[in-house]
Amino acid sequence: MLSKKRILCVVGTRPEAIKMAPVILALKDTSWAQVRILATAQHRELLDQVLALFGIKPDIDLNIMQSNQSLAELTGRLAIALQDIMVNEKPDMVLAQGDTTTVMMTALICFYRQVPFGHVEAGLRTGNRLFPFPEEANRVITGYLSHLHFAPTETARVNLLKEGVSDDSIIVTGNTVIDSLFLTIRKPVPLDLGLDKTKRLILVTAHRRENFGSPFREICRAIRELAERNPDIQFLYPLHPNPNITDVAQEILSGHSRIVLCEPLNYAEFVSAMNQAYILLTDSGGIQEEAPALAKPVLVLRDETERPEAVEAGVVNLVGPNYERIITATERLLNDEKSYREMARGVTPYGDGHAAERIIKAMQKFFTGRPAA
Repeated sequence: MLSKKRILCVVGTRPEAIKMAPVILALKDTSWAQVRILATAQHRELLDQVLALFGIKPDIDLNIMQSNQSLAELTGRLAIALQDIMVNEKPDMVLAQGDTTTVMMTALICFYRQVPFGHVEAGLRTGNRLFPFPEEANRVITGYLSHLHFAPTETARVNLLKEGVSDDSIIVTGNTVIDSLFLTIRKPVPLDLGLDKTKRLILVTAHRRENFGSPFREICRAIRELAERNPDIQFLYPLHPNPNITDVAQEILSGHSRIVLCEPLNYAEFVSAMNQAYILLTDSGGIQEEAPALAKPVLVLRDETERPEAVEAGVVNLVGPNYERIITATERLLNDEKSYREMARGVTPYGDGHAAERIIKAMQKFFTGRPAA
């Protein structure tokens, strides 16, 4: 029988919480894991929404977020705080998901302390360390330092093998975001945002650092122009709290009757919004995984993606933060039924809803040296 192992699960942002929640809940259901939750709160309010939805309460909260903080400031504060936590908690393994500064620094401090680190959603790559920035570099550094690599797809596994990662340490699990999506979609929640149900809904999320400035202005200009040219559509844009986003979006998009700007939605509300949407415009990574499972076409406001599977399947299209390409691609889906059907096929190359189970079994094998029963 496997003795109790102290597992520290680290979350810093809303996407991390969404994708770690199924793993945390599955670990809590085991007899061998003593689970501790660390919230760095790299994104404060957005993180809290998701943890509350899944009934997860942090045991440790760093509350690291500061307004308009630089990456260097965030990295330095995380290094000091995480070092102290590792000394006090003495975990047998640490888990974190994704590609944020929280994840990269957690992996680094685990290396310093010689604590095994498991990387959920390992192996995503664009091949350009500046896009997305700083996430691509975070992924590569984290991958080099990890003991267990929970790759969501075979493509991610191949990426890791090319970097010299041992095949024995890579487990293709599917993406835990599909676990969370399937859990959440079972309990739909109403959206009280004054949306006109007679018009086709386009859901927007845009917040990536590399799109700050003129690229984000291009995105907003395209949204405004699409609203002006197509009276049968409306936009819903839950605004990320970063002032680089909110200030520009309010300047360009406010005042139009068919562009609804709102506060960030909690995850259950956002899943309902995705389910009601006709098209999604996004620079988010997770939505590229979730929306195709709901048979929703996705236009990605980036020129590259670390999630090529859905592009190859024809259900995601890269349009970049480009005014003309956004308008052309969106209006093609609005006006060409054949093009729309080709993208709205319900293809989900990212998992079957059982990724967390596979992660737990791989952890058991790591500790015992033999496959879980």
